[in-house]
Amino acid sequence: MTVLVPAEWAPHRAMWLGFPSHEELWREDLRQAQQEVAALARALAGPGGERVRLMTGGEAGEADARALLGEAAGVEIVPGRFGDIWLRDTGPIFVKQDGADLAQGFRFNGWGGKYVYAHDNEVAGQIADASGVALNANDFILEGGAVDHDGAGSVLTTGQCVLNPNRNAGWTQADAEAAFARAFGATRTIWLGEGLANDHTDGHVDNLARFVAPGVAVCPVAYGRGDVNADAYDDAARRLAEAGLKVVRVPSPGWIESAEGGPAPASHMNFIIANGAVVMPTYKPGQAAELAAQALQSVFPGRKVISLPSNAILTGGGSFHCITQQEPA
Repeated sequence: MTVLVPAEWAPHRAMWLGFPSHEELWREDLRQAQQEVAALARALAGPGGERVRLMTGGEAGEADARALLGEAAGVEIVPGRFGDIWLRDTGPIFVKQDGADLAQGFRFNGWGGKYVYAHDNEVAGQIADASGVALNANDFILEGGAVDHDGAGSVLTTGQCVLNPNRNAGWTQADAEAAFARAFGATRTIWLGEGLANDHTDGHVDNLARFVAPGVAVCPVAYGRGDVNADAYDDAARRLAEAGLKVVRVPSPGWIESAEGGPAPASHMNFIIANGAVVMPTYKPGQAAELAAQALQSVFPGRKVISLPSNAILTGGGSFHCITQQEPA
């Protein structure tokens, strides 16, 4: 039996996208978050060349989605149930098993018990059913944002998250690698260390480093004074290089302040690779975002890099990659 996770830059037949649907969670940020997700949906369906499947989490969210995107070409509104929009973590990871489609689902415990909402543990099954793909339920805890794939058997992850005792207590690197081999057909796991400060995911790799081509990865370089993640960025770059990868450094957003006054886990790494475009989140206008887009354009010469604001989405703890999940062709 051969299992493989296609690289994100491989062709997709659909892109799943979560739509903010619960005012009690998003409060004063709900409308702006909905507008940001709507802009992302239009970019994915337009220059991104995607069939966007926009999942809503309740009747109110569905009504808001139809008001914003009901007439948008290439956007299909899919009524569903979820605790919140983070489909990368609650949804399945699609793989090819002996050439056939399979959706790998995992146990989900609200990022180590921090945010446990009704229906989040049902999202993988809903997406698999809507896609007409069988779901395989793996008996270990994992979020999709904790792993990145190169399409050739390599997995990129962080020890801070995957080996955290609030996920699979007692797991070692060997345990994780064996689980990745079974679920993803992984033949190599590249271990990074700490993720971003104040990231409630405990250091998801899709905020820290990403595969962008065979043998090539991107990770941030600190921009401006006061970037509290500078050491984590440099450590990730060192580990990637030691693993034999070509490393392209992309300017970070720099200091982005949270509502509580500390650093927000803002990252240009949370881009989404669509069929015809790469959509990168931004958090403030200026040189950092411009240079980051230029750096990504250099590694995606065949795709248009589109920068869109993600400030309201960030108040929920993530950005574009966190709320999407690609369905490979």
